[in-house]
Amino acid sequence: MNYKILIVDDDSDIREILSYNLSKEGFVVETAADGIIAIDKSLIFKPDLIVLDVMMPNMDGIECCEKLREYNEFKDVIIAFLTARNEDYSQIAGLEAGADDYISKPIQPKVFVFKIKSLLRRRLNIKQNDIITYNGITIEKSKFKVKYQDLEVKLARKEFDLLVLLFSDPGKLFTREEIMNKVWKDDSFVGDRTIDVHIRKLRLKFGNNLINTIKGIGYQLKEQ
Repeated sequence: MNYKILIVDDDSDIREILSYNLSKEGFVVETAADGIIAIDKSLIFKPDLIVLDVMMPNMDGIECCEKLREYNEFKDVIIAFLTARNEDYSQIAGLEAGADDYISKPIQPKVFVFKIKSLLRRRLNIKQNDIITYNGITIEKSKFKVKYQDLEVKLARKEFDLLVLLFSDPGKLFTREEIMNKVWKDDSFVGDRTIDVHIRKLRLKFGNNLINTIKGIGYQLKEQ
């Protein structure tokens, strides 16, 4: 996959050096000289990662980051700030504005490229662990979203938690006690029939061919 990276810095030399080194590694690169241009380019370019300098004319990196995070399409984009070494204020302000990390100046191209790859790899690992797909159903855990045959399905929180548990190990038989402990935890007011009611609700939304009942023991996802 050719990741798209936007470099935002008012120093043309830095833009050129970083762009050159990233392009050599196969990344698709665009550049911008300030925060205003960066937002306009982001809306068209749709970058996977944005490198933002802090101090820039017209709109600095902090304000640009805050405005980018207001867009739903940029809430999950990786943003890394370029900051002077030991500049604690810029680093803290950047992270508070919604940045994922920072890269210290002066920039060493090889180290910079390694850092970019590391950030992308980290996000990919998070996404892979966050999304579960099985039998036509996709669960996005961090956003509490479930899709069935590409249509979003609304679930109550405990229905969602129960589905995530079953999807965590397809084919495994989860005992009623195990389900109760992991989904309802210390809720002493939950009766034994509660699990059955939630299983029935899941079957109504996803069909009867998703979950097996093992009478007197518990439930498991049916094998694909």
